[in-house]
Amino acid sequence: MSDEKGIVIKTEDGSEAVIGGTLDSKVTEEYNDSEIQVLEGLEAVRKRPGMYIASTSSKGLHHLVWEIVDNGIDEAMAGYASTVTVTIDENNAVTVEDDGRGMPTGKNSKTGKSTIETIFTVLHAGGKFGGGAYKYSGGLHGVGASVVNALSSWLEVHVYHDGKEYYLRFENGGHPVGELKEIGTCDESKHGSVVKFLADPTIFTETTVYDHEIIRDRLRQLAFLNKGIRLVFNDERQEDDKKKHYDFYFEGGLKQYIEYLNKSKTVVHQDVIYAEGYEKDIQVEVACQYNDGYNPAIYTFCNNINTVEGGTHLEGFNNALSRTINKYARDAKILKDKDDNLSADDCREGITAVISIKHPDPQYEGQTKTKLGNTVVRKIVSDIFGAQLERFLLENPDQGKAIVEKAMVASQARVAAKKAREATRRKSALEVSSLPGKLSDCSSKDASICEIYIVEGDSAGGSAKQGRDSHFQAILPLRGKILNVEKARQARVFDNNEIRSMITAFGCGFLEETDPSKLRYNKIVIMTDADVDGAHIRILLLTFFYRYMRSIIEQGHVYIAQPPLYKAQKGNTVRYAYTEQQMERIREELGDRISTQRYKGLGEMNAEQLWETTMDPKNRTLIRVNIDDAEKADEYFSIFMGDEVEPRKNYIIENAKFAELDI
Repeated sequence: MSDEKGIVIKTEDGSEAVIGGTLDSKVTEEYNDSEIQVLEGLEAVRKRPGMYIASTSSKGLHHLVWEIVDNGIDEAMAGYASTVTVTIDENNAVTVEDDGRGMPTGKNSKTGKSTIETIFTVLHAGGKFGGGAYKYSGGLHGVGASVVNALSSWLEVHVYHDGKEYYLRFENGGHPVGELKEIGTCDESKHGSVVKFLADPTIFTETTVYDHEIIRDRLRQLAFLNKGIRLVFNDERQEDDKKKHYDFYFEGGLKQYIEYLNKSKTVVHQDVIYAEGYEKDIQVEVACQYNDGYNPAIYTFCNNINTVEGGTHLEGFNNALSRTINKYARDAKILKDKDDNLSADDCREGITAVISIKHPDPQYEGQTKTKLGNTVVRKIVSDIFGAQLERFLLENPDQGKAIVEKAMVASQARVAAKKAREATRRKSALEVSSLPGKLSDCSSKDASICEIYIVEGDSAGGSAKQGRDSHFQAILPLRGKILNVEKARQARVFDNNEIRSMITAFGCGFLEETDPSKLRYNKIVIMTDADVDGAHIRILLLTFFYRYMRSIIEQGHVYIAQPPLYKAQKGNTVRYAYTEQQMERIREELGDRISTQRYKGLGEMNAEQLWETTMDPKNRTLIRVNIDDAEKADEYFSIFMGDEVEPRKNYIIENAKFAELDI
């Protein structure tokens, strides 16, 4: 470890950390055939793919891409590659190319096969176990390349180094076609690996079509997390030239990431707070900036893996944030002696932050890599971020004052919100007698089968009450549109009657106290009119659930009902259409002389029709709400429901051609 690229500081236990410096991650050991270590053979991947890629749905399909991309990123993190290029052709075959060292092409001593064949046919065979080839790595299990090969119809590898080009093809779930061959020469300066594969449709039966936005956004994120590394995306399926080619390169790294995340928000201070450093071979990078919103947006990563449940790096950040802001506020006399300290929640209100660490041996809680468990990381992040945050506040007193004043306003609002929350909590703690008067509850007490329909207006609520199965279906009508929680402090939120009714009816708490296991209903169904007002009510409800009861969405308890748009009748034949396209097909099937009714609202349907079309489990269509990407969800809620008009206007202009307007 060198102190030439930063400032060495003494920590409380006497150890040293370097702030403002970047650990030299370029390893000195050779990357050759002996570095590839074999732990066990490849077995049963095709029989049980879920063990390796979680699922064979769209998420699992995209996981194939990330496994190969991670290998290129690892080369870049080791200091040997500068560019990783991903290309999707018209047949949904994926090509991933990097300009790294190129995979070793000799024989592997343990398998007797070529090292490339070993990498792609043997589980746990890779350069990530011995510590020589890679210091940091995202795909620590070493199963990526072989699993992708096993789950592909075919896979091809090209390797370039020492002026030679090598080639090997695999078919039928990972079987090599012949042996590794030298098929030509290349310029001495050309080096790297190219992997091309086609996902097997017999494995991925749901879809083999990649989502353009998912690939694009993840590559952009990787470019932010790894400053100075270029990520290129070519999607040959796109007709729009603007969407065909992307070149992501961010010299500013996390600072530019924060600017991107805050682009639809009004910031409280101009400069992004940035900290970097290393200690004990652990590289730390943090960037943050406050906006005038009320909700913190903090994203954590370890070796480019999004640790969505946080962990010790998040704990270290939180500790340093509240400790440093309180110390600065006291020293600057902004907080008086009689004033209480600002709480951790006060200091986090409205902050957008990204915490990224690189760890040579990360330990995660569980198999999903969602929570970092290395205890030493907590102190290292706290030391490095705390020191540089303090320096920023001292060198930028105007911005420091703005940050402290925002936290103080949050503190004052917290006191008012506490009273409102306690009132809500007291009501929730009571038994059935405390349930909202307008709630028509179900008779069953078995939460696993119970459903609650959130319905707009008394008219639709009346039809729903009459049409439901009262054994397991409850109805809660709302009066008008609920409060937009994106623009309101907690005190106003908890004082809102409609929101209090929902909290009381659900019975699972709210914010950090939300406990989905206490939900009184397994399904929370939003049932609104199929018009603009109905869509607005849906987004208001989803905003509330996302900001105040996020875990009930994450665990799959929130649904959107799909009422029909049309009723078509010819004689005794009655058909319902849920889209314009369905209505056209019904017209073609039934021919002339059919009568049609366009439903403008749920209130236009009688109880029997509402049950038959929208509430009967045998016939209804429910859309489950999920959160695949918290960053994207946060961005959309800020755009649609926040104070800034310009981002909303730009989004509408860019996406107007995809809208179906009901005018």
